[in-house]
Amino acid sequence: MTRRLVQLPRRAVLASTVLMLAMMITACSAGTTSAEPSGTPGSGHGAIVGAVEAAEPPLQLLTVDADGAAGVLDLLDGTTARIDGVARPEALATDGRYVFISTVGGVQIVDSGVWSWDHGDHFHYYRAPARVIGLIPGAGPATVTTGPLSTAGSTAIVFSGGAEAVVLDNAALARGEIVERFRVDAAAPVVVAPLGDGAAIARGGRLDIVGAAGETVTTGTGCRTPSGSISTRAGVVIGCAEGAMVIASADAPPELVPFPGGAPALTDFDGRKGRPTVAAIAPDVGFWLLDARARSWELVPSPTALVRVVAVDDTDDHVVALDADGRVRVFRDSAEAAVTEPLTADPAGSSLVVDGQRAYLNDAATGVVHEIDYADNARIARALETPTAPTFFAEVGR
Repeated sequence: MTRRLVQLPRRAVLASTVLMLAMMITACSAGTTSAEPSGTPGSGHGAIVGAVEAAEPPLQLLTVDADGAAGVLDLLDGTTARIDGVARPEALATDGRYVFISTVGGVQIVDSGVWSWDHGDHFHYYRAPARVIGLIPGAGPATVTTGPLSTAGSTAIVFSGGAEAVVLDNAALARGEIVERFRVDAAAPVVVAPLGDGAAIARGGRLDIVGAAGETVTTGTGCRTPSGSISTRAGVVIGCAEGAMVIASADAPPELVPFPGGAPALTDFDGRKGRPTVAAIAPDVGFWLLDARARSWELVPSPTALVRVVAVDDTDDHVVALDADGRVRVFRDSAEAAVTEPLTADPAGSSLVVDGQRAYLNDAATGVVHEIDYADNARIARALETPTAPTFFAEVGR
């Protein structure tokens, strides 16, 4: 059967980004071109041997169907490719480069081959061949928490069935190797969040900071009932019964941002990569916004129950949400600004991701991923037909 790709060029949206990037690359002293990486590993620009530097964000959708058939769709030119050797998935997570696929035997790691390096005031972009790196054995559902950089720091995987967690070396992943920094006993509820080369570990009513070999750096900060984490521009955030714990760096003391008005503990934070503000659902009310930099909460009401919520954290304070009826709702400056028609019949099984211009929502039943211009009244910009059914998907290259 011939599948038609509805493809409206996204290059116009990125034109100003490309111009800015050209100016930034000129300002960097690495002397880069689009044909060569900007330096060697560890140069500070995120280059890896075998990768080439791109002139614009190499954004792609990586999709995996229920049987493990995987592929990528280039969001700029519409080309597609398949990735062989992917296992049957149960869940999927990403840091913008690697895709971590939960399977019955553990977590399989796929390197998408596209990524962005955050250089503070600008970015560098890279392309390399996609590949399956390998499998981290483990039992039961896995929770994956990634750090802000795919070529440095660490990634944490908690296996609930096997009561253990593992912290991986991201520099080794960039070389195509799986290197475990250390393992953690996760017999009790535990959250392990990457923090530099080590991690922040919340368990047993306290929060500990550990180094690259798992050695304790600081200990004793209170954190009851840990319930999720995320890396932000302002530091690592961990949900505790007392509120959100914000850890700016391994050398900084954790700071508690108490829940206002005795709000319940939150289990899922989500937001655009590299931004300080994240969102979490407030059951039966709407959603919470946590500004990790300002150390403040805001409660935003919603007219209907939500199943997904993602903070964009742009100049208009956009938040994109998916409601229980499969509609995408866009909030601007803490008020609802637009809503779509139902886009998926399975909201609980769908994923919602955002970048600086678009939001993406998968509908596995129809085999498409909806691209939504949230800043333009939730306009459906494209209905993207992916190389494999998008039972699970991730946006990579960001």
